Amino acid sequence: MSKRYRFVVIAAVIAICAVFLSSTVRWYFLTSAQDKQLALASREQIKNYASRTAAADLQKLKAAARAGESVPENLDFLIKEAQKINKREKIKNPEHWDAATLARVFAGQQEVLEVIEARYRDRLFALKNLQKNAVQLGLDLSGGLSIILQADLDAYAEKIGHSITDADRDTAMAQALEVLNGRIDRFGLTEPVIRRQGASQIYVEIPGTADPERINSIIMGKGGLAIHMVDSEATNAFNSYYYSHPDTTFDDNGGLRDPSVIPADCVVRGVYTKDRYGLDEQRTGRDAWAVIKKEVALDGNHIKNAAVSRDNIDGKPEVNFELDSAGADIFYTLTSANIGKPLATVLDDKVRSVATIQSAIRDSGRLTGFSVDESNNIALILRSAALPVELEVVNQQSIGPSLGADTINQGLWALIGGLAIVMVFMLIFYKISGINAVVAQVLNIFIMFSILSAFNFTLTLPSIAGFILTIGMAVDANVIVFERMKEELALGKNRRDAVELGFSRAFWAIMDANITTFIAALFLSQLGSGPIQGFAVSLAIGVFSSVFTALFVSRFIFDFGTDVLKSRTLSVSWRIKG
Repeated sequence: MSKRYRFVVIAAVIAICAVFLSSTVRWYFLTSAQDKQLALASREQIKNYASRTAAADLQKLKAAARAGESVPENLDFLIKEAQKINKREKIKNPEHWDAATLARVFAGQQEVLEVIEARYRDRLFALKNLQKNAVQLGLDLSGGLSIILQADLDAYAEKIGHSITDADRDTAMAQALEVLNGRIDRFGLTEPVIRRQGASQIYVEIPGTADPERINSIIMGKGGLAIHMVDSEATNAFNSYYYSHPDTTFDDNGGLRDPSVIPADCVVRGVYTKDRYGLDEQRTGRDAWAVIKKEVALDGNHIKNAAVSRDNIDGKPEVNFELDSAGADIFYTLTSANIGKPLATVLDDKVRSVATIQSAIRDSGRLTGFSVDESNNIALILRSAALPVELEVVNQQSIGPSLGADTINQGLWALIGGLAIVMVFMLIFYKISGINAVVAQVLNIFIMFSILSAFNFTLTLPSIAGFILTIGMAVDANVIVFERMKEELALGKNRRDAVELGFSRAFWAIMDANITTFIAALFLSQLGSGPIQGFAVSLAIGVFSSVFTALFVSRFIFDFGTDVLKSRTLSVSWRIKG
């Protein structure tokens, strides 16, 4: 393989790894603690913060305008927005922008408020996405979520039609544990703790700083999505009634004061969309409510598979689902008898979309009216088996790291210390060739953390232990190659031949050792769990990166010295002159 080709490959790998690692570096080293705290808040908290801060900034701008002062420094971005408005309205921009001039460009304070709020909202959502793409820290390093779920055994007894026995309870709890394991695994979290606690509770620990709202939507999703027929005439009548009596339609508990305003076989549900923060927001006006049949037309538990795609016309996300045989018969009968009538998709007692039946449908269908994140969550829940017993969150709390920042620092210093000692040994024992090993080691660590970041793996103390072990394994490959080179030099070979034969004759010894290590790591990752799995994953990553740096990068450095720097000797031993 030519040096030019090797150089291109190495440069490409470094560039790709730098891109993978950029999110982690930006999140952990370039983002302030305050911004991290804000970005990790719930969407509701972000909405409150953005609205509150925008209102304060607006008051600051109005005060500056009244005083004839310049635009506040943190609101300079409004000048660009004002220039866009002037360009759109074909108005000449002033030579000097002050607070009063700026305020006059906008139609009113509500428009300014929305622009300022959007600035904060977009910035914090961008930080949220940055955190998702960074390396996640495990529960032992950064804490996480601790959730206790209570099984509703009374509802389960009613569901199966008889009093539950100990065997029934154990079976239901075992099935619930299996479903939760599957859902959290598909969610992409690593090393969760899910175990039964007592007779009817489940304890869940999820490491890192994942969004608690999304986790709850996945854990608590129990196939509660259902399809109901809509009574169009009753819906129109109720919306007209509510529009005329907004304050007296519902009581304090959300029930109808006058149940006769809708048919006896129907219930009224709010129609919801997503606001700019991704939060549920009920529609306003004459389409805020839908009157649907009490009877479930199609239960979400009949859905056996679901996937998210994009509509070919408007590009909006939709959930395509496949039904089991019983669900297919039910849906075909329903749609055949109700062509031209509307049906509603109901999730958590909220109407998310209303569609008109165009033709009879049997085996599959689609759900629309959801955001991208919500579509992914719904598809995930529907792909997982429905929980056999309903679960209720009785306790949820964020827990701090069990070992603390001191332990993180100790682990990092162990990694750095081990790397430094190995480097010093290589430089002393193998002279100038030791520099080659040092470069390979540094690049090895760089690649390992880049892969960790690229696949959003969780970093735990066992993972750090796997990286430290990899350092020793990686330098072992250099030692084998260097010792083969020394043997060739002792036989009178020149630099070029010693390098060529050293790598070729050490190749299979290195590969055999790393292949067997990788097989062991593979079995550990599949059969182990928790800390063992984290150790195995980091070890497997280290095998790949160490082989690449020891055989590919190191060989390039030696060839560069021979062909470009025109080195005639090989400094690899104190006893043998090469």
